[in-house]
Amino acid sequence: MNVQEEGHVPGRFTSGPHNLGDPDDKSLRKVEIDVLIPKIMRDRARAEKCISEVADFEKCCKDSGVLMVVKCRRENNTLKGCLTKWYEDEAFKSECRKIYLEERTEFRRTGVSKKRREQQH
Repeated sequence: MNVQEEGHVPGRFTSGPHNLGDPDDKSLRKVEIDVLIPKIMRDRARAEKCISEVADFEKCCKDSGVLMVVKCRRENNTLKGCLTKWYEDEAFKSECRKIYLEERTEFRRTGVSKKRREQQH
């Protein structure tokens, strides 16, 4: 039985102190570029950059009930515009990539995920 049949990923993703990959490796896989880093961007943009737009949209939805789709178009468009501005900002994208790589490095070094580290504190 070869390594892949056992469910292990061969190569650079099984190296490092916990067989989670080399902590110093800064290369990115497609899923990291297309999914994981954009998730950080989306979360940070909503929580840090578009705070008032998120609050306005949430308030409108709460006040409008089932008619929110119709009544909250303006707030939704304003929120989308704010989020899009940050998604297209290269400096912001670079910051989020750096955050992701730091979190991944720490995980590979310790074997403890960010979520578990936050639960322990």
